[in-house]
Amino acid sequence: MGPLQIGAALMVADLPHYRDWLIDGQRDLEIQDFFATELLLGDWRPRVDQAKALLDGFEGRLGIHGPFVGVPIDNDDPEIAPLITKRFLTGLEICAALGATQMVVHSPYTTWDYNNFDNYPRVGNTLSAREQKIAQVHTVMGPVVDRAAAQGVTLVIENIEDIAPGDRLELAQSFGSDAVKLSLDTGHAHYSYGSTGAPPVDYFISQAGAMLDHVHLQDADGYADRHWAPGQGTINWHQVFRALAALPVKPHLVLELRHSADIPAAMAYLEGEGLAC
Repeated sequence: MGPLQIGAALMVADLPHYRDWLIDGQRDLEIQDFFATELLLGDWRPRVDQAKALLDGFEGRLGIHGPFVGVPIDNDDPEIAPLITKRFLTGLEICAALGATQMVVHSPYTTWDYNNFDNYPRVGNTLSAREQKIAQVHTVMGPVVDRAAAQGVTLVIENIEDIAPGDRLELAQSFGSDAVKLSLDTGHAHYSYGSTGAPPVDYFISQAGAMLDHVHLQDADGYADRHWAPGQGTINWHQVFRALAALPVKPHLVLELRHSADIPAAMAYLEGEGLAC
């Protein structure tokens, strides 16, 4: 297994420091500013213009982190759902303006869901709890998926509290669209493994298979969402990269660290282990 090239998830303010590193390798990049509610509800165009100016010469794969604060994708309340749909459509407007082809959205699956799905099976014409969850997401995200497909953007659903990787896979496949795939956050998966009985991180990767289009690389301790540099926590990175190398696709691979200044340390560790370049 040879080393895999990785990039980073960064705020626009961090781009000047890492611009040359990103462009020299044409690395994967995820811009994270556009999850912020105040920016999405305001004039986000100057931030896009700033990013584009800083990325002159960048030809790597580009995505954004989409909205998630207060906008769960499974909220089908008839008054609230249209507002959530609108927020994600704004995210797609930003993708178009920026030239991004991927947007990260958060999974709706919770620990409560995992423990209670089988407590509410299908009865007659009444949907099961699992089916209801998927239907709720379609209500909110159906128009977003259609717009993304027309625009050439892939929505990737990131694990948050997910315990059973198959639930999120079933949700993504339910749209029957190449515009919906999966994201994996290694630290979130490791938290779920350590604290809620989920499988280890490499299992999340293997079970996603060809549907895995994006990965947040961060280390953790299995207790909280640390966003440490790889090598600072307890994730088995050799198993993670072995699982990534076995995939039939090459997902966007980006370091998502609490402190962007830790990127050199992360790269030094991963390069030293022969895992990344």
